[in-house]
Amino acid sequence: MLSVSEVDLLAEGAHAGQVDKIGVPYIEHVRAVAAGLAPFGDELVMAGLLHDVVQDTDWTAEKLAGAGIPERVVRIVEAVTNEAGMTYEEKIRRITADRSATLLKISDNAHNSRPDRAAQLPAEKRERLTAKYRTARAALWPAASRADVEAIVRIVNPALLAELDEVFGSSSAPVGGPA
Repeated sequence: MLSVSEVDLLAEGAHAGQVDKIGVPYIEHVRAVAAGLAPFGDELVMAGLLHDVVQDTDWTAEKLAGAGIPERVVRIVEAVTNEAGMTYEEKIRRITADRSATLLKISDNAHNSRPDRAAQLPAEKRERLTAKYRTARAALWPAASRADVEAIVRIVNPALLAELDEVFGSSSAPVGGPA
């Protein structure tokens, strides 16, 4: 089995030369997503590092498995990868059927929703993405425990803590389903 640092190097190579919506090297996004998953163990950190590899590079799930990526990590990556013909809402519903995929998508959503990142987008795109990400959170957050959501957003996007309290109250009770 590969180590987290080896998976990080794989992700760095796979995303070499890519930039995100605001022009930042793409590896910074996947590393931020992975950092939010650190409380949940190495498999989720690896999945965070690789979450866009199948979607945005020439890597396939089979190639990841062949490179020594644990099968569970490959399955989580597949669960969050876009599928042709599937709407974003359908994708979110598919993701919420798997706890690990849900936590990964919560971390991805939290990073994509950072106010400092959104501020660098054109107004129309910022408004469209802000609404899309908030709608996704309405489905993602209830599929995890409040404690898990809070652990992720504290690391990745503390600005979402206010929304967490607004939507679900300020108690430490679970947001929704079991952890």
